[in-house]
Amino acid sequence: MKKTSHEITPDHQERAVLVSLVTQELKREETYDPDYSLAELIRLAETANVEVLGTMTQNKEYADSKWFIGKGKAQELKELLEEKDANTAIFDQELSGAQVRNLEQFLDVKIIDRTQLILDIFAGRAKTREGIIQVELAQLSYLLPRLSGHGKNLSRLGGGIGTRGPGESKLE
Repeated sequence: MKKTSHEITPDHQERAVLVSLVTQELKREETYDPDYSLAELIRLAETANVEVLGTMTQNKEYADSKWFIGKGKAQELKELLEEKDANTAIFDQELSGAQVRNLEQFLDVKIIDRTQLILDIFAGRAKTREGIIQVELAQLSYLLPRLSGHGKNLSRLGGGIGTRGPGESKLE
């Protein structure tokens, strides 16, 4: 299973390509500036000690429900990730659980969206016990709807009181 948290160990530097999707809906917002948003994402990634290797922007009418970016753009991203030897793709917008799974399977790299990146920055900066717990709770609350495989993989069936199904500890 791939890491879903942006934990950086000293011997493992995250190398990322940043991706932004500019939709018609975003263009209609008066306060949205795609260049500023991407520049801000670069600064967020650098704050999280991520080496930014490149960026990719796509203009599209609406987000693809399966890939977020289109299938062709996903192929371009895969080639760019391989070319730059990146191990992470960071998206400027929030992704659904299905989009994260599809992109992780197709691209074979860690997928992070803006919200998760911000939560990971807070996690790295939290010092007090209460702060650490609050950030962890926020991270878990964010990840909960993104858990997948409520079939056999995450079954909660057990044989009686005190027993666990094969995936219950995974859910916890």
